[in-house]
Amino acid sequence: MIRLSLWLLTTLTIIAGLGGVQIADAQTVSTASAFPSKPIRLLIPTPPGSSVDIGARVLAEVLRERLGQPVLVENRPGAGGTIAAAEVARAPADGHLLFVGFNGPLATAPLLFSKLTYDPFKSFEPIIATVAQPHVLAVKTDAPGTVREWIAQVRARPGRLNYASVGNASASHLSMELLKAEAGLFIVHIPYGGGPAATQALISGDVDALFTALSNVQTQAKAGRLKILASVDETRSSALPDLATLAESGLPRVVAPLWNGIVAPAGTPRDVIQKLNTEVNWALAQPEVRARLHSAGMEILGGPPDRLARMMRDEITKWGPIVQRTGVRLD
Repeated sequence: MIRLSLWLLTTLTIIAGLGGVQIADAQTVSTASAFPSKPIRLLIPTPPGSSVDIGARVLAEVLRERLGQPVLVENRPGAGGTIAAAEVARAPADGHLLFVGFNGPLATAPLLFSKLTYDPFKSFEPIIATVAQPHVLAVKTDAPGTVREWIAQVRARPGRLNYASVGNASASHLSMELLKAEAGLFIVHIPYGGGPAATQALISGDVDALFTALSNVQTQAKAGRLKILASVDETRSSALPDLATLAESGLPRVVAPLWNGIVAPAGTPRDVIQKLNTEVNWALAQPEVRARLHSAGMEILGGPPDRLARMMRDEITKWGPIVQRTGVRLD
């Protein structure tokens, strides 16, 4: 009798366990199938018209129909992108509020801000790397026409020239600080609230130079309102094959690729992350999307979530020693 009771208890325990697995599996499936259940909001850490904003809006247009819900782009510029990033980090982990960021708030911000309210590597689930953007050095129209000549001019006028960035802690900011350290320059930093404002400051003559995404300055360069001297990428961009890199100009350690990626709050279900990754990869493969992004000077990335996670890790590994050597801090 005792043996029979033990057998029944064991059998019922196994059945209950199997039922739990089936319920868990059903819940996993239903999470993805029910997503999205309301509009998806894309939080952008830069103002309208910036390079990050342009790329996000192109994707939002095609994802609306695909996902069956509105995909809304909301701009939250400020503090090097960390205001928007912190808002997403605090959001419910259901995939309906996403952060479309770049190198700074997604990787290097902890090197520069000691009081961040989020951790890029603990507060987010990577979804996808979307685009890379040629990162260029732009100067005023009356500046010298080569990198070497421009550097000589800055050296001859220590502290009398200044440069804009698209914001504190941005790749735009760090790239010039790296160039300053490598070339022995004294040039003053003036941060602006995004690419459009920084570009306008250069055109109006309020600043003398700017590192920024090509999409922020290519139209103005074609119109003759500013000059593009070089890129700070590892290799020449297909969008500007005749533009030399700073490495080719004798500064091999001044390399700072620019990329964008999408993340969700930590704890977002894996199947929701995978669904978002699949749909954004689909969008990036559409000919009209590729054409629009290429026309804005962007190069398509895409791939699995792990690709973005690796890019984030590589970024902080690269900039950690540089920030320590240059002494750049923001608080």
